[in-house]
Amino acid sequence: MQYFEALARSRHFARAAEAVHVSQPALSAQIMEMERRLGVKLFDRSRSGVYPTPLAERLLPAVMRILNETRAVEEMAESSAGLLAGKLRLGIIPTIAPYVLPALVPRAAARYPQLEFEIREGLTGSLVDALLAREIDLVVAALPVSGSGLQSRFLWRDKFVIAKTPGATDVLAGPVAADDIPASRLLLLAEGHCLRDQALDVCGLRQEGKVFNFEATSMATLVQLVSSGMGLTLLPEMAVPFENRDGALELVEFAEPCPSRDIGLIWRSSSERVADYEALGELITAVLSAGAEKKAA
Repeated sequence: MQYFEALARSRHFARAAEAVHVSQPALSAQIMEMERRLGVKLFDRSRSGVYPTPLAERLLPAVMRILNETRAVEEMAESSAGLLAGKLRLGIIPTIAPYVLPALVPRAAARYPQLEFEIREGLTGSLVDALLAREIDLVVAALPVSGSGLQSRFLWRDKFVIAKTPGATDVLAGPVAADDIPASRLLLLAEGHCLRDQALDVCGLRQEGKVFNFEATSMATLVQLVSSGMGLTLLPEMAVPFENRDGALELVEFAEPCPSRDIGLIWRSSSERVADYEALGELITAVLSAGAEKKAA
């Protein structure tokens, strides 16, 4: 039923297989076995795509209810096994993941040896959809996140700095007001990244309809472009020790009040594992605090 739900929702064998962590041939075989057992055709397959039959469309709500109830039972069992014991499916956005996970995973394993992490990196929108569909248990992202049936907890305020090529005259020595950043030189992440939206808001450019001539898909790409003299970018402080370890960037601080993003946890309001999420939140906060102390030293 899980494979049926994934294929009915995505209407694409490869995406469905990725969502349920199996190979495409394995998913296809299971769908055919389900059709054989039921004695009906559930999907129309053509060159243009995969489409649920009318019967499959009627079955989907019932299948989703069964899966949700099954996942709720599993969650109740996991919550009774002890604090952070058993499987925890964590979603995390790519502008946080590389700066938190390398320290978080071994720390969590040492403190909670019964914890089994499943980690999914993705953009906020897709992670929230997966959370509501019970495909993951918890999301680490920038707050606020909209959506009914969700709860969140603030973890950390991550300040922004301006990153530029050493000696570049785009921005003078800090502290710098956001209004003084030259929009034509600002490099951003692509559409869909919340850090892009935050940068637009910080610089007051969202209403101006500015068009940028380059949009990167990763923070590492932005840093390489800036270090090559192609422009400026906004860098979260948690990223500085990782993205500027070789000192190729000059960092300029903002004038107060310094713009920032709030990092937090998001979970379903109906979840039985709030104590687990609170414990994981304390671990993440400890990792970020240790990083900040190391940077200050």
